[in-house]
Amino acid sequence: MDTKTLEFLFGMFPFIIIIFLFYLLIILPQQKKERGHKKMIEGLKKGDRVVTIGGICGKVDDVRENSIIIEIAPKVKVECLKTGILSKS
Repeated sequence: MDTKTLEFLFGMFPFIIIIFLFYLLIILPQQKKERGHKKMIEGLKKGDRVVTIGGICGKVDDVRENSIIIEIAPKVKVECLKTGILSKS
């Protein structure tokens, strides 16, 4: 190899390392978090306590295809999209 090719490769090395670290430190953990959230949403069942993105806490009364009925107080039920569920408590 000539010197210009080596200079180019050594010049690109820091950028390759930065891209690799970005992927390792940011993208992979985010993908893992998304997979865990999706698994939690798919595993919801009647009686589970949940918190919505809006901060509403309640108990799952019914699970539908794309939404969930949440009882937030006695005889008070709201329908929430599954994507609006933040966590299971």
